[in-house]
Amino acid sequence: MNYKFLDALEVSPVIAAVKDDEGVDACLKSESQVVFILYGDICTIPEIVSKVKAAGKLAVVHLDLIHGLASKNIAADFIKKYTEADGVISTKPTIIHRAKELGMLTVLRVFLIDSMAYENVKTQVTAAKPDVVEVLPGMMPKVIENICKDLPVPVIAGGMIREKEDVMALLKAGVTSVSSTNPEIWFE
Repeated sequence: MNYKFLDALEVSPVIAAVKDDEGVDACLKSESQVVFILYGDICTIPEIVSKVKAAGKLAVVHLDLIHGLASKNIAADFIKKYTEADGVISTKPTIIHRAKELGMLTVLRVFLIDSMAYENVKTQVTAAKPDVVEVLPGMMPKVIENICKDLPVPVIAGGMIREKEDVMALLKAGVTSVSSTNPEIWFE
């Protein structure tokens, strides 16, 4: 487990998730200690990560959303070799497993769209052994409370989180932190 990551979340439980250059600029002024990078391509991702790192924040790259990277394990190798990223996010357990082998922080992103997806989360976590799981959509406090009880790793809630009250309800449900692309949440 990456204790630097957990310590950063304890200081600031809201993760700034950025999807464009404006988001990066805004998050650098926020209290968020962790930044989820949800955009870029193989030419720009080293510079985006460098900008986040220069601000003293942890940079975690969503591999599935970087243009030019295939959905293969080698994507984790690329991020490790050509950026200063602290970790990666992916929906693919095999990529998470490879990133762990490389010593990176790993976030397995799962979408709870129905009861079958809910039941499959445990299997995915067992296979991938991520450091944390990010559950989307985040606006299901009762369901997420059960996930937090069922999983052996910390849980992050993300997606559709718009207000401070949403953040508080999710923290009360047991999540370690909340990720949001909404800058208003980063500054509350």
